[in-house]
Parts: sequence; structure tokens; C-alpha cells
Amino acid sequence: MILPIVLYGDPVLRKVCKPVDQLNSDIKKLVENMFETMNTAKGVGLAAPQVGVPIRIFIIDPSQYEDEQNPDGKDLLKSFKRVFINPVLSEEHSRETVFNEGCLSLPGIREDVKRKSTITVSYCDENFVQKTESFEGLPARIILHEYDHIQGILFTDRINPLRKRLLQRKLNEISKGITDVHYKIKLPAKTKKITV
Repeated sequence: MILPIVLYGDPVLRKVCKPVDQLNSDIKKLVENMFETMNTAKGVGLAAPQVGVPIRIFIIDPSQYEDEQNPDGKDLLKSFKRVFINPVLSEEHSRETVFNEGCLSLPGIREDVKRKSTITVSYCDENFVQKTESFEGLPARIILHEYDHIQGILFTDRINPLRKRLLQRKLNEISKGITDVHYKIKLPAKTKKITV
């Protein structure tokens, strides 16, 4: 089932999400619905609070960037679909890189964001099996973006304060549902002027 994506201004996007105690049919169904929702919206990642559920789950599937290849010619992002339940970021290292990010909850806004290029994260997969893995490049960036969501952080919190002030009008419009999107959305609970 395709779920509505919560727009900027909804308090759920600012909550530090709660851990998942156990894998059950509701969690499995939520993950399935999140993939369907993300794919319909043409996203590469989606966190549970973006569909109004404040729990520590996010998914990624950057296969639309499959043409990015590593130096030996193997597809870097092919079949990189992942479910992260109760992730814990244990390490961010290497140099910072800049990439132009967007977000399904902030449609029409794209900004350059600095993030570390290599990370290590512990998490449970879709079968609730505990894993610890290191990621680099675009997968690391997507994971960090989605991890921010379950911490109540938006990518606009990581940009230059002047750029953020310049976006104020657009952010207020999004919080009122004034946006042109091709996917199902949920307006914030209270539509009021949002100050960044």
C-alpha cells in the first residue's frame, strides 16, 4: 500500500524515534509499504517518520543510480536494497564530501550538504538479524541522510544558515501543502508559519 509522505512542518519529522522491540507482522508490512511508497515517489531512501511512524527504521534502494561504477567496472549500487532497523552509527571517518541532496518531505528543495564519505553502522536487517557494516560513497550519504531522519534532523539543518534563511518562504509553502508533487502527501498537523 502506498502511504502518504509527511511534509516539512509536521512535528513527527522532529522527533527522535523510538527503537523497535521486535519484528512482527506490523513491522514487516510497514517495511513493505515503505518500499512501495519510496519507489512510487522515485526516492532512494525513506525513513519511518516520513510516513508518520516515529520508530527507528529506514530503507534505502539507490538502484536508480546504478550507472555509477567503481574503477574496476563493477556496478557499485546494483542490488544495494537494504532495511535498517534500530541503526546505531558507530563511526564516521574519512574526508567530508559535498553532494546536492533533496528529500521527499521537502519537495522542490535541493542543497549542497557536507557529510563524511565513510561510515560504520550497526543495525538489524529485515529478518531482525544484527549486522555491523561499513559503507562509503553514495550509499554512506543516503544512510546518513536517513539516519538523520530518525534523529529528528532534516538535511536543511546541515546547510549554511544564510542559505536556510533564503529558503524560508519555500519551507513555509511546503508546510502549507503548496507544492507540486507526483506522490501522495500528508499535510502537517498544524499549518502555521515555520521559522528556521
